[in-house]
Amino acid sequence: MAAYTEVWQEARRLAFTPAQVASPLARRSYDLRHAAVSLRLNAGVPAPDVAERAGHSVDVLPRVYAKCLDGHKDVANKRIDDALTA
Repeated sequence: MAAYTEVWQEARRLAFTPAQVASPLARRSYDLRHAAVSLRLNAGVPAPDVAERAGHSVDVLPRVYAKCLDGHKDVANKRIDDALTA
């Protein structure tokens, strides 16, 4: 595993600016997986689909990724209002 980590860190140094290398951005390869799940949830992909693609159960998503969700309250409120007035 140490060799893999060294290769990953070298790839970050080659691909990123010095400021990005100093940041937590993709510090571990696993961070890319986390980013992909967060992106899908924020894009409004249904939780069961996101969970299936990630190999999670649906109940894991809010526990692990709730802090990544942003700005969905207004969207949810509009959908509820639309459903009630349809």
